[in-house]
Amino acid sequence: MKIILKKDHDLLGDEGQVLVVKNGYARNFLIPNGIATSANKSSLKIHEEVKKQRSKKIQKLVDEANSMATELSKHTITFKMKTGEDDKVFGSVTAQMIFDELKAKGFEDIDRKKIILKEQIKSLGEHEVGVKLQSSVIANIKVNVVKDSGELPEAVEEKTAEEVPEA
Repeated sequence: MKIILKKDHDLLGDEGQVLVVKNGYARNFLIPNGIATSANKSSLKIHEEVKKQRSKKIQKLVDEANSMATELSKHTITFKMKTGEDDKVFGSVTAQMIFDELKAKGFEDIDRKKIILKEQIKSLGEHEVGVKLQSSVIANIKVNVVKDSGELPEAVEEKTAEEVPEA
């Protein structure tokens, strides 16, 4: 019996695939559980139309992601991090920090979980970070980590208990 899968199935294949399976398997399991429908002339025409519409929708999403990727690649995000001896950074630049900066620059549509950090950024300099916008579109942004040049405030003189006036 010819069937069209309505859902992804681990053993049979992906959604929309046309397969030939045994009659009993299709009638007793796949069709009643909503995993597949029988493939007759009308359902095959409907399936082809849905496939065309889905491909147009996916192409539109990919085009939007490509335009956003070019916008993102123009931006460089700079973080001022405190450093210790030998310019070793305290802490690291995280995906959440990058997400917050992108959101501040007007990119609200980006998901924090889609920011790809190969390893934590723990050194000064310029780093490439990927942002997955679509399954096939990854935008690369530049993250620049610089030394925080803010000087420490002047040392506050500690007063001993003897020097503090009593109230």
